[in-house]
Amino acid sequence: MTEPEQGSATTPRSMSMIVTKGSLDWAYPPFILATTAASLGHSVTLFFTFYGLALLKKDLKLKLATLGNPAMEMPMMGGHMTMPNIVGMLPGMETLAAGMMKNMLGKKGVASIEELRELAQEAEVRMIACQMTLDLFEYKAEDLIDGIEFAGAATYIETASASNINLFI
Repeated sequence: MTEPEQGSATTPRSMSMIVTKGSLDWAYPPFILATTAASLGHSVTLFFTFYGLALLKKDLKLKLATLGNPAMEMPMMGGHMTMPNIVGMLPGMETLAAGMMKNMLGKKGVASIEELRELAQEAEVRMIACQMTLDLFEYKAEDLIDGIEFAGAATYIETASASNINLFI
């Protein structure tokens, strides 16, 4: 007797992700992958821990770290410009780089993180805030968006153990 194929009519498809980073460039992958998987019928869980927990704040002030990011190239004047590390050390550079990136994303019609987060909630993506991280960084539940769960690593492990796809972002 053969087992049902993953994602077949008898086996639900599921995906879980650990979200550990809270900068603008690291905010897009979990929300894009989660909303895409949900639209394809997957049951999706995002577990936000350490700096990724900042992506659940009501008031997002996402920055873009240029320092130590040698792959960061921005399209400029018909080419691509790499940001030298020395420039990334200048005061206000993270805010400036984030503004440039948000401008470029907007021009290309890419949804904002706030919009993607709302889409994830509409698609019933399960979002879990790590309780230990909440306590560690002294966040309050009221600092975060409504409609999320608060739980620990054991809850994520239980979810991940039953998931077809597990990602660490």
